[in-house]
Amino acid sequence: MQRNSRPSDAPDGASLDEIINGILTASRVLVGVSARSLADIGVTPAQFRTLVVLSTRGDSRMVELAERLGVGPSTALRSVDRLESAGLVQRAPAARDRREVMVSLTGAGRELVEQVTRRRRGAIEAIVTAMPEQHRRELLDALGAFSAFAAAAEEPPVVDYPSELGW
Repeated sequence: MQRNSRPSDAPDGASLDEIINGILTASRVLVGVSARSLADIGVTPAQFRTLVVLSTRGDSRMVELAERLGVGPSTALRSVDRLESAGLVQRAPAARDRREVMVSLTGAGRELVEQVTRRRRGAIEAIVTAMPEQHRRELLDALGAFSAFAAAAEEPPVVDYPSELGW
């Protein structure tokens, strides 16, 4: 694998590799936080992602849900089957066309998303609190660029906790 060490557009002349390595390191930390937040919840990360998409984007037709998740319709259907069995989502015929099925969160599904998000916020707070104070402002500045990163990945930002919850 050839590494790209060309300077980027970053003002400090950071190479593309340095930026990617920084993001990979951050993603490892956040994947660990995410995994721990789901440890005893009873849903897989993929199933939780389904709940988050429904929480942030609202009720969805199965085809829309699969597209938003970036999976095939059969994969989305299996996930919804399991989540429905657990009482976390429900299906109902669409109002405009009863042949279509709408998927929505139940109260238990919404509460689960809020619970996991509270766990993640707590874990992230502990990490940030453990950082030297001088680096917190630098982190906040760096995270400002992540809004463009999230937009490029078509991820909705966490805007107003707890009314809009993030993955």
